[in-house]
Amino acid sequence: MTQNTVEKTPLTLLGLGVMGTALARTWLAAGHPLTVWNRTPARATALAAEGARVADTAAEAVAANTLVVVCLLDDTSVDGVLAGTDLADRDLVNLTTSTPAQARARAEWARERGARYLDGGIMAVPPMIGVPEAGGYVFYSGSPELFERHQQTLGIPVGTTYVGENAGFAALHDVALLSAMYGMFAGSAHAFALIRNEDIDPEALAPLLADWLVAMAPTVHQTANQLRSGDYTKGVVSNLAMQVAGTPTFLSTAEQQGVSPELLSPYFELMRRRLAEGSGEEDLTGVIDLLVH
Repeated sequence: MTQNTVEKTPLTLLGLGVMGTALARTWLAAGHPLTVWNRTPARATALAAEGARVADTAAEAVAANTLVVVCLLDDTSVDGVLAGTDLADRDLVNLTTSTPAQARARAEWARERGARYLDGGIMAVPPMIGVPEAGGYVFYSGSPELFERHQQTLGIPVGTTYVGENAGFAALHDVALLSAMYGMFAGSAHAFALIRNEDIDPEALAPLLADWLVAMAPTVHQTANQLRSGDYTKGVVSNLAMQVAGTPTFLSTAEQQGVSPELLSPYFELMRRRLAEGSGEEDLTGVIDLLVH
């Protein structure tokens, strides 16, 4: 065994779904001694051939290494898998998708069992794991000391971004970004629906749509600045009154094209409600306050 291999942090990985398997392969390829466990043992067979040690039970896997990474289906699965394991003096890193409240509760649950805790929110799909240029990363929150201790190891499969000591912040950042993604998907779906029955090639529209979304993306910085300053009229280009006045065109076009407006209508209704408060010179930022309150 080379000195380089000796210096690699050994770790345990619980959960070998598509994401867990991708994580495992990158750690193995980087020379990290890896112990794995999965409820369905057959999923570990290929990894054993690549050098992983396969534990018969979750408890055995947890006992094998100080650093224990969990990548399971949901928070309930974490309860089931870790029940009966000895977590004392373990560094528990939970990459299982959860809500912020679940993450905070899991951090306290881990502390009560003598473990140090980091929560993670994976901003990547399996093909992005081990491919730095793909741009994926994981949000981490919880113990800053624990993050610093294991950042190099955790950064092997995909980049790392620490977002705070509050254990729920990784999950909150994860869901916030994914929520914006689904909003983008919704707008794109409406755009493609509008041309669906016309002699327009969707593959011709796609680059135009992608470029437009990229061009509009920087507006999030202005929104953030307005939220911080409290001045929603700062730097406004197209004010709320003007944009609300234009919404009938979008709804009429949808009707004429035989397309349901259900993806747009809720947002337009929020815009109208905000305008009714007499905030016509604002940007669209005030809609956020309607959602919160």
